[in-house]
Amino acid sequence: MTIQGRTFGRNFWRQTIERAVKTAAQAVALAIGGDVANVLHVSPGVFGSAAVGGFVLSLVTSIATAPVGQPDDPSAVAKTTP
Repeated sequence: MTIQGRTFGRNFWRQTIERAVKTAAQAVALAIGGDVANVLHVSPGVFGSAAVGGFVLSLVTSIATAPVGQPDDPSAVAKTTP
C-alpha cells in the first residue's frame, strides 16, 4: 500500500497494530481507573468504546506520522545508530 509516496509494508502494519492494541488496553485501564468508585457498575459498552476509540486513534496517528519517520516504520522519531 502506498500513500503520498510512502510504502506501508508488513513491518509498518505489524508495528502499527502492536501500538494500537497497547493503546486500546491503556484506554480500557483508564476507563476502569476513571470509575474507581463504581468499578462494579461500569457498563461493558464503556470498555468497548474506550478500546475501539484508542485503537482507531492510534492507527490514524501512525498513518498520519508515517511521512515524518523512517520508511516502513510508524514512529515519528528517526532511528539513531550508535
